[in-house]
Amino acid sequence: VSEYNFKKFLTALRIFSKLEQEEHEHMIMPSTIRVPSNFVVPSDDFRWPIILWNYRLGEKCTAVRQKQLYVKGNRLRQQALEEIGFRWSGNATLGWLDVVHAAAIYSQMHGRVLNPPLQFVVPSPPTPDSELDGSWPWPERLWGLKLGQRLKDVRVKGAYLKGPDAHIRKAQLDNLGFVWTPKRGRRKRS
Repeated sequence: VSEYNFKKFLTALRIFSKLEQEEHEHMIMPSTIRVPSNFVVPSDDFRWPIILWNYRLGEKCTAVRQKQLYVKGNRLRQQALEEIGFRWSGNATLGWLDVVHAAAIYSQMHGRVLNPPLQFVVPSPPTPDSELDGSWPWPERLWGLKLGQRLKDVRVKGAYLKGPDAHIRKAQLDNLGFVWTPKRGRRKRS
């Protein structure tokens, strides 16, 4: 049963990864598989084998990371997952890397002050040439990232600041000039 369940999980991950790459073929996709924790294989989608319809792939990924489901004590299975891009740290860590990368760019552009407005979203280039000539500071994978909201969540909810890396992440933000308690009221337009 265990081998069957692992192979089912591995197959689902491979198909998910393939479909993600097809969907974003115009972009350079990272080799890391990022399955949303609530992802369920759709039924009536013939790109997936019928046996996988309604399979809770997101939940299984979380269980593999947190409880070592299917892989406890089995290095070969762990390696098989790593080879296709499965990451043990989960999407939250990958999300933090995107946030801190965008925060570093924003901080550099704003005189080492990290206090974007709530509505700030990492923009895509105004023209395709901007990206090609190297003048556009934002990498494509960050386009559309709601940096203002993410940093508000850091302030208000302590998002990304839990667990063993919390002190490192706080120090990263401090080094970027993060404003932990912004002034209240409306901002002056700059």
